[in-house]
Amino acid sequence: MAGHSQFANIKHRKGAQDAKRSQKFTKLIREIIVAAKQGLPNPEFNPRLRSAIFAARKENLPKDKIETAIKSISNPSVDNNYEEVQYEGYGPSGLAFIIYALTNNRNRTASELRYIFSRYGGILGETGSVNFLFDHIGLVVYKAGEISFDDIFNYSLELGVLDVEGQQDFYNVICEVKDFGKVRDALYEKFAEPEYARLAWKAKDLVTIDDEGLVKRVIDLVEVLENNDDIQYLDNNFTYNVQSKQ
Repeated sequence: MAGHSQFANIKHRKGAQDAKRSQKFTKLIREIIVAAKQGLPNPEFNPRLRSAIFAARKENLPKDKIETAIKSISNPSVDNNYEEVQYEGYGPSGLAFIIYALTNNRNRTASELRYIFSRYGGILGETGSVNFLFDHIGLVVYKAGEISFDDIFNYSLELGVLDVEGQQDFYNVICEVKDFGKVRDALYEKFAEPEYARLAWKAKDLVTIDDEGLVKRVIDLVEVLENNDDIQYLDNNFTYNVQSKQ
């Protein structure tokens, strides 16, 4: 019986891992499709598509799936009418979220988000209800260790960026939204493809959560949001007290 239970547990874990992998592939494919539709279907002349393909390859999305996604934009019989939508909401204790989604049904996505927020003691807000708590920026992220901080810091300053943050695992290059394309492309030419590059919302003031119960609720909320197929990424205005998570 013990062996049987262990095997069942392994199967369950593998099933969960496979589902998560499939979900990640779905999100990567959507980004490739939207990027290809917004510019040329050639990554050499479409930086967003190039970044999307780079991200897909890092996650081992098969080459044929990447090519099929790009080709699908010229096939009218394929349902790939995704649009970019931004949602804003408050989580428990008034914590702020800005959510970027790629969806083919705005009403469905909004309904799902409304339910998720209400389930965890929050509320989905109107456009502008949260974003005043953030600065809209361009963000280019490189993995630490592959490039020296001094190199990326000095070169980024020449590009007129707002800031370069050296964290333990990553370097964050922050620029104005109007300069994002120029900065992203110059960094690519100098240091190759970044971990990711996108427009982002940076909290003006971070809220530190140190209540154990609240930390758990917020972690659960973030996990549920990230598991939604329509949501590509989210920004927020809080950080956890590490000890409270243990």
